[in-house]
Amino acid sequence: MSFEERGDAVVAALDADELKLIYRVLHQHLAEHPELMDTDFLIELQNYLQRQAKAAGVDISDHGAWDSWIGNENATPCDVRLGRRRRIDPEP
Repeated sequence: MSFEERGDAVVAALDADELKLIYRVLHQHLAEHPELMDTDFLIELQNYLQRQAKAAGVDISDHGAWDSWIGNENATPCDVRLGRRRRIDPEP
């Protein structure tokens, strides 16, 4: 893993498994930190991981397949998750 400064930006070379871990932890805590929801970092991280999953043959529209690929063991099924869904207000 490495970080390189390029002007005001930072470019990182990270391991795919570490990126999955970072995504899982951030995603699990969005309700506690809704300000993360619309950050470029989280959006780009999700986009990158979804491209990698698709390249590996994962149907990312199947949340069970996505959860499994991303490393969420024993993830709550979509029908149960939808029943508990609540709105997260990104404004503090």
